[in-house]
Amino acid sequence: MNKQIIKLSDSAVVRIKEIMSEAENSTIGVRVGVKSGGCAGMSYVMEYAKDIKPNEEVIEDNGVKVLIDPKAIIYLLGTEMDYKKEKFSSQFIFKNPNETERCGCGESFKV
Repeated sequence: MNKQIIKLSDSAVVRIKEIMSEAENSTIGVRVGVKSGGCAGMSYVMEYAKDIKPNEEVIEDNGVKVLIDPKAIIYLLGTEMDYKKEKFSSQFIFKNPNETERCGCGESFKV
């Protein structure tokens, strides 16, 4: 695949490095996927990755490794992953050009 599935913003890279510094030594990166649920139908899922599963896409960006669940690739093509820190909350934000609808709370989306 020529086109990178997900691009990471600088703030996302910094935050993933912070998360990785607190993770167990066996953790190799962060896995991103999607699951059914939420008011718009799908939501993003992130977890620590200890190994690379078959058919996963591995994106390395500025020393950070992000693994993409093969079932999520089609939904995430062209997405930018950002990290926003506000006064009362902080979260990863996915700017996904494939979304046709997003719920009001921003937790789920539809493609």
